[in-house]
Amino acid sequence: MTDAQETAAHLRTTTGGGPPDEEVSSDGLPIPLLEPREGIPPVVADAEALAGVVAAFAAGTGPVAVDAERASGYRYGQRAYLVQLRREGAGSALIDPVGCPDLSALGEALSGTEWILHAATQDLPCLREIGMAPTTLFDTELAGRLAGFPRVGLGAMVESVLGYQLEKGHSAVDWSTRPLPEPWLRYAALDVELLVDLRDALEKELDRQGKLEWARQEFDAIASAPPAPPRKDPWRRTSGMHKVRRRRQMAVVRELWEARDRIAQRRDVSPGKVLGDAAIVEAALAVPANVHALSALPGYGQRMGRRQLDQWMAAVDRAKALPESELPQPGAAPSGPPPPRAWADKDPAAAARLSAARAAVSELAEGLNLPQENLITPDTVRRLCWEPPRNADADSVAEALSGYGARPWQVEQVTPALVTALRSAAS
Repeated sequence: MTDAQETAAHLRTTTGGGPPDEEVSSDGLPIPLLEPREGIPPVVADAEALAGVVAAFAAGTGPVAVDAERASGYRYGQRAYLVQLRREGAGSALIDPVGCPDLSALGEALSGTEWILHAATQDLPCLREIGMAPTTLFDTELAGRLAGFPRVGLGAMVESVLGYQLEKGHSAVDWSTRPLPEPWLRYAALDVELLVDLRDALEKELDRQGKLEWARQEFDAIASAPPAPPRKDPWRRTSGMHKVRRRRQMAVVRELWEARDRIAQRRDVSPGKVLGDAAIVEAALAVPANVHALSALPGYGQRMGRRQLDQWMAAVDRAKALPESELPQPGAAPSGPPPPRAWADKDPAAAARLSAARAAVSELAEGLNLPQENLITPDTVRRLCWEPPRNADADSVAEALSGYGARPWQVEQVTPALVTALRSAAS
């Protein structure tokens, strides 16, 4: 039995698991299908109903389970289209942010309460947009990573830790649909049904492994992190951009990307539904002379009308008309070390340090039974190895790691291994 299997078995024993049912896991444990305890709550979509939810959750006790559903791939942006909550004494609630776009009163009512989220960094941006932000949180996905679980999706965690199956199949649906179908609402309600139980079980397991303080530091870092700044030159992230090498071609990508973004925002649809990244890159590589040439390219075929073709051709023409001085540069200036594949040529000594450091981190992470990227971020290791402290001693390495944003527990764990790696590479 692996460490993860032992952990899951231990947790199911100590937390009670689920009652026997038809489906049985590979290790003989029952996996009943979870149902909402109080049924599917009504969707809250007006101020009066929201006031009732705010009062109920303010009067509840203990932590609050929170989740949000977006319409990624269907709508423009990452706004929330459904918010789910559950708290002892308040039960579950489903809130429609379209009908109730300002949930700041609910956020204030829950201020100081621990929020339980699964993969918190995915949901916090859209929750902040509607006035909800936790002061303290517990991330069950991150807790699972730190505890050494190989599968940390919510369904996998609920099944392995608590012995229940969650309904599947609705995670990628269009949550902007109105009215929301009942099966989708059941799925949404179940996402918060057992989060408190999962949190309690994982807290015990992290404590048993001596990692609870590590988790608390990670959770505090997520809760206190400022919103991410807008990306500079987001058009450079177009899929397939690596094929585009000439500045004029880059200008075509930029003009098409920006035209697509304006249209997608105006229509409130996902940019990919307006024009695919592959089509943008095809036009950039070809720099077509006219609409006829554009229509012959992949992505601009028979189903695209003349009006659409004209608007894309206009974007290409704008790029073609730019003077050399206004063409984009080959790439944004890097804010950190160059790509590791270039290190051997640029700085062989740095490449040796990186190789030794990666091996040390990998061995340490395996011994601690957690992913390498949770032990210390690869970017932090690269920065340390590219510009190491003058004296590679414990104090200077620890100071450098802290400066790159490593948490105290990470600094404590990796500093000795990285000092040894840096010194061995130097010798």
